[in-house]
Amino acid sequence: MTTLTQLDPLPTDLPFDVVSKTIGRGAYASVKKGKSDTGVFAVKFVHKKNALERGHISVRQLRFEVELHKLSSGHKNLIQFYGNGENDVWIWIAMEYAQGGDLFDKIEPDVGLPEDIAHFYFVQMISGLSWMHGKGIAHRDLKPENILLDENGNLKIADFGLAVLFHYKGKYKESSSLCGSPPYAAPEVLVGSYRADYCDIWSCGVVLFTLLVGNTPWDEPTDRSFEFDLYKRTKGRPSYEPWPFVPNDTLSLLRGMMSISTSSRFSLERIRDHPWFTRHNPYLSLDGRCSDGVGLAAKMMENLKIDFDKQPPARHVKVDNDYGRLSSTQPVVAAVGDMQFDIERMRQPFASQPTARDKDELDNRESQSIWANLAEDPTMSQFAPRGSDGLVSLTQHASKFEDICPFQRLTRFFSSYSFRQILPILSSSLHRMGIVIPPFKQSDYDDNNMETWIHIKTEDRRKCPLRGDIIVERLAQDMLQVTFSKNVGDPLEWRRFFKEVTVLSKEAVYTGDN
Repeated sequence: MTTLTQLDPLPTDLPFDVVSKTIGRGAYASVKKGKSDTGVFAVKFVHKKNALERGHISVRQLRFEVELHKLSSGHKNLIQFYGNGENDVWIWIAMEYAQGGDLFDKIEPDVGLPEDIAHFYFVQMISGLSWMHGKGIAHRDLKPENILLDENGNLKIADFGLAVLFHYKGKYKESSSLCGSPPYAAPEVLVGSYRADYCDIWSCGVVLFTLLVGNTPWDEPTDRSFEFDLYKRTKGRPSYEPWPFVPNDTLSLLRGMMSISTSSRFSLERIRDHPWFTRHNPYLSLDGRCSDGVGLAAKMMENLKIDFDKQPPARHVKVDNDYGRLSSTQPVVAAVGDMQFDIERMRQPFASQPTARDKDELDNRESQSIWANLAEDPTMSQFAPRGSDGLVSLTQHASKFEDICPFQRLTRFFSSYSFRQILPILSSSLHRMGIVIPPFKQSDYDDNNMETWIHIKTEDRRKCPLRGDIIVERLAQDMLQVTFSKNVGDPLEWRRFFKEVTVLSKEAVYTGDN
């Protein structure tokens, strides 16, 4: 398959400088950092030919995305539109750079967020969506990958590739495109004509549920899903976990937002009048922004823990001889979307990582510096025992949200092992989980190796596809960084997968105590 790096070169006459490798990617687009006199921002580059061939998206549709993003811009909880351009090969969109990274990268599976934090982000999401709907625009793809954070921890709704004009000149327009992500899509999207603004309300309900409990309520809103079928048969009152853990005063709001009947589904006005929505929030300032980014970040990070004494549950994943490819008996859950583009965070270098990639330049002095600074990396707080003073130390030196919750992916660990030592451990851990990978090449074990990618194709607990890469990267002569980069699947399931592999590979994981 052709990759973006093999396509035509990016435009050379841009009114800004491209200052980074890819920070986001899709089947026919990539996101990079740009810089000009006004500061740093993100730039989405869409390859026209690939968009048409892979996504069946015409140039007209891409231009429509630009116009809707431009029209939506202007609210503090939406990624801001800065500009756009086009040549014969590419369309590019310059937009706000969300320095706080992904919200759902910072949520613990089956735990969720403290209620005040879930409420804070829900209020900001509804605020941004209200602005869009007031412009007559529906998002149609509200899901974890499209909910980002700025440097102060404020929520930003991103990616307007599936947005649609549902209200124009006083008239409502029905949609019929099959789009969105199955766990977050409204049931009417999968069966026919629908009002796109009503579907946004449903998706917000699923997002709120997931924020509170750390899991989606179902894999898809159809009768094929036992969980959804039970939700429908009990009229929104299922007794299975995790519903009993949802706060009682929140359940009526969730049921109203996820009413199967669109005629009784809550409107944005009714949501904003609900007692749970109007409750006091210590993190919310009068202007709707975060009033305590450091405190918010510290509280979020407290939940992210890896327990090396808890063995992962046994997996039974069917694979065939095509290393890692799931058996043909596996149910296929296709990503629904006629204009789908998932911004997936690419790996980001550790703050102290040397820029040189030549092994000879990774001398002992640099190595000692990286190890010494590792204690300040927020990633390490996941491996500290509960009640330790690691977060306290970080908080004392932090001035804003991103100092504790960085843009860099948190699904990673560090190791003092060599490639020759760690690769067999990772391979063994994956095999114990029922995941088959190809044999490593001899060069992967070489002392001069700088990077090895392990491609993962598996399924989550609901038998939905989970795809990504484990990237083993040399940071110094005696230091490796192991990053888990998701391509397809639920981000909470990917974090669960990361934790399972990490626990099974614990002998190679640096925790600060070894």
